[in-house]
Amino acid sequence: MSKTIELIKILRDRTGAGLMDCKKALLENNDDVEAAISWLRENGIAKVAKKSGRIAAEGLTNVKVEGNKAVVLEINCETDFVAHSDAFVALIDDCSTAILNEKPQCINCAKSAKLSNGNTIEQAFTDATIKLGEKLDLRRFEIVEKTDSQIFASYIHLKGKISVLVKMEGGNEELARGIAMTVASSNPQYLTEADIPADVMQKEFEIQKASSLLDESFGKKPANIQESIINGKVNKVFAEQILVKQEYVLDTTKTVSQVLAENKAKVLAFVRYQVGEGLEKRVDDFASEVMSQVN
Repeated sequence: MSKTIELIKILRDRTGAGLMDCKKALLENNDDVEAAISWLRENGIAKVAKKSGRIAAEGLTNVKVEGNKAVVLEINCETDFVAHSDAFVALIDDCSTAILNEKPQCINCAKSAKLSNGNTIEQAFTDATIKLGEKLDLRRFEIVEKTDSQIFASYIHLKGKISVLVKMEGGNEELARGIAMTVASSNPQYLTEADIPADVMQKEFEIQKASSLLDESFGKKPANIQESIINGKVNKVFAEQILVKQEYVLDTTKTVSQVLAENKAKVLAFVRYQVGEGLEKRVDDFASEVMSQVN
């Protein structure tokens, strides 16, 4: 790749401007990328809106606890490199504080929360998108509150790839942190069996029933035995998704349920965020784009 094309790629990634605009900006500014960015902005060409179609599936999660309130959030960017930059790490911490302070009710409300410098989160994202060269997105957050007698514990894995908050009654902070580590490791979907929605349970029952009927010998069994077999399969599936049935990560000879009972403790709630869950990731082919422009 020639130096010119390399510079065009850098400029395009940082501003979202088209290839020909980037080329012109570099020509006007003697291949000075920073000056070219300013030129594009001055001419209204470098616009954050042009990045709206790009996929932000990397980023960081974070947990912040202040007294009896805590927040878990996820902010996305486009590359792991930017996610671990000092500027991005500082931004996610500042956003966590702002959301805790203002306790917004929705994502759009959260974007109006004021950061320490007086800017809103939305303004900060606009500035950071130009500065860092990537689309940023506040994807989700959850605020949790507790009483003075309850316990919060947080656990952040791999510098923010996974963040967990646990709210517990009884026990102690060490136990609560162990539970948070277990949540990070096992990724349960439900706290107890009672938390599984009836329609989800019924759907799994129908799936296991249809699967069992493929076995000719199953159809020959009495109806009560068939139902017992299906329920056993359903319970096995959900056992892997229920927190209290997981192995306690700090003592794998015991389940979470056993450890909680021994310590007269009860988990009231947990939140687990993992970066990019459910988001599509896209790989841009810059060389193909250049050729399409040339053609």
